[in-house]
Amino acid sequence: MAALPDAVRRGDAATYQEVTCRSALNRVEGMPFKWTLNPYRGCTHGCHYCFARRYQTQLELGAGDEFSSIIFVKTNLLEVLRRELARASWMREQVALGTATDPYQPIEGQYRLTRGALQAFCDARTPVGVVTKGPMAVRDRDVLAELGRRTSCTVCFSVPSVDEGAWHSLEPGTAHPMQRLRAVRQLVDAGVRAGVLMAPLVPGITTNRAGLERTVKAAADHGAAFIGANLLHLQGGTRDHFLSFLAGQYPHLLPKYSRLYPGKYARKEYASQVYGMLKAIQQRYRLNDRQFAKDSDAEKTGGDATASAAPEQVVFSWR
Repeated sequence: MAALPDAVRRGDAATYQEVTCRSALNRVEGMPFKWTLNPYRGCTHGCHYCFARRYQTQLELGAGDEFSSIIFVKTNLLEVLRRELARASWMREQVALGTATDPYQPIEGQYRLTRGALQAFCDARTPVGVVTKGPMAVRDRDVLAELGRRTSCTVCFSVPSVDEGAWHSLEPGTAHPMQRLRAVRQLVDAGVRAGVLMAPLVPGITTNRAGLERTVKAAADHGAAFIGANLLHLQGGTRDHFLSFLAGQYPHLLPKYSRLYPGKYARKEYASQVYGMLKAIQQRYRLNDRQFAKDSDAEKTGGDATASAAPEQVVFSWR
């Protein structure tokens, strides 16, 4: 397929800029994995809570609309990646895809960089974890399944909530939550280890008990191999953008957020309350027979996924 010109606007109104990269794999610290890969930079999903918005400032771009309207495509990614994987020093450590931008946002349909990267990892027997909101992942179920047979492969679909109001306001450019869950089912049926991350849980918007239960039940009904969660965290440009979003859409929440988020993470007692409630719901739907996990950021808040909580407890009630 012919590549796009250096800069062009598609039907989604985003500008796509072709760039080259000096390295494909990025070393990280303090995470359950040591390496990340991001074929694209910026994301048309435009989720208002996305932590990666703050990285745009490194390119002298804003963390607001420019994050979802100016997308960089690393056209030489596959060549560089295969060269890195062929090094004698490569230890086949786990690589995470989708940590800073969705590898299955719509432009992947043209460039197919994510699929090419998965094939390279499969050839190099390198374990991979994918985080996405894109049902397009189903297209690659053949290589994902083969990767799982040769080493290990996990696909995590981010589904913070199945509530349509929350979806419309928080994730304006994403596929419907139920479409993502249907993709989970298709991948599981194809032999891929796929599950759900309720990430992030947004206080006051997606943390009520009824909403949490609907989402957990939907994940269970669609055969999720696991379910995980983490609370919203706010830092740098992401914080500025999200608070501006709240001011326009949920102004009544602003005073509560100023108390709940004195820094990057929500207060520990609130985190414990949310994770405790979620654990109780998870047990009800027997997802404890599979797996329940919260990511490293959740652990830093002090939240305990094994804490007990009364089912009727109202989560959004800090002072």
